[in-house]
Amino acid sequence: MLAKRIKLFKVFGFEVGIDPSWVVLAILVAWSLSMGFFPARYEDLPAGTYWLMGIVGTLGLFFSIVFHEISHSLVGRRYGIGMRGITLFIFGGVAEMGEEPPNPRAEFVMAIAGPLSSVLIGLVFYAVYLLLFNVRQPGPVAGVLMYLAMINGLLAAFNLMPAFPLDGGRMLRSVLWGWKKDLRWATRIASRIGSGFAMLLIILGVFQFFGGNFIGGMWWFLIGMFLRGAARSSYEQLLLRRALEGEPVERFMNTEPVAVKRSTSVEHLVEDYVYRYHYKMFPVVEDTGRLVGCVTTKQVKDVPREEWGRKKVEEISTPCSDENVIGPQADAMKALSLMTRTGASRLLVAAGDRLVGVLALKDMLKFLSLKVELEEA
Repeated sequence: MLAKRIKLFKVFGFEVGIDPSWVVLAILVAWSLSMGFFPARYEDLPAGTYWLMGIVGTLGLFFSIVFHEISHSLVGRRYGIGMRGITLFIFGGVAEMGEEPPNPRAEFVMAIAGPLSSVLIGLVFYAVYLLLFNVRQPGPVAGVLMYLAMINGLLAAFNLMPAFPLDGGRMLRSVLWGWKKDLRWATRIASRIGSGFAMLLIILGVFQFFGGNFIGGMWWFLIGMFLRGAARSSYEQLLLRRALEGEPVERFMNTEPVAVKRSTSVEHLVEDYVYRYHYKMFPVVEDTGRLVGCVTTKQVKDVPREEWGRKKVEEISTPCSDENVIGPQADAMKALSLMTRTGASRLLVAAGDRLVGVLALKDMLKFLSLKVELEEA
């Protein structure tokens, strides 16, 4: 769902990062606050003051979303759920879970923690606004505080919508899960409701757009499209996790991997391996079969063409690491998470220093497709 994120800082042990799309959102929010929202409500202020209000308001929104997601993460950690971190992206933020909640109660409490935290921080902003400023003659600081109180209220209200994967949708899923004792069925129903809600937002966006509200219509349309995709992908991720969890890597690996001897020339590597098998990464082994490294097409490109015949694979290969090697007894979900994080489509499978196989993403997906097809039937 998310592109490669930019790491920012850690708080309570959770790594906070931003998707590159958040930069787009930050610019749009700061611009709309500085040029539209604040000038319409607080007249006759200098242009620089409006821009300062817009920037501070955007930073306050950033803080509010992080606070919301940290609340989810803290509750999730209390219930033993592996929380990978928090990522902010163009439509908000997400607390990344390494697994599904253990039971409906954990799901409900974790989901409701976010909206409750937004209500709490919104009330704090509003209380400071009332205590420190004359509400009849609000200044720039009071204006920003009032905006942050309002936006947190809206954030809570929007997230309480019963549309999966919003917090309200997760609360609905927890109720359905507790009723039927079937997480997969509950996720399917909640996802369908989420898709229906997303379609309403898309239709609303189209009507607003053709009604003259171009900016509002565009945002409703984009949010609807995002929610529709998120609802579908959330159900698919559950199917994937259920299908692969507990399955060892050795079940999917190719036990006859194509390996390159360290004495092989780069030219031989390109002609007889890369062009023949179309892989971008090959394990490098000794004559005894011991795994000694990896060689990639990227490393080949760094070698001048006229030196391919003289250079050996051992001269350009690099040692293998936890980024591209996994054990045969490791959980397949761990392997899939590693592939997702690194962008690799193949992993080497090694027992100690012995190469025993290669795991390909396409083989795991074939298994998933067959299992889902048979179980749905």
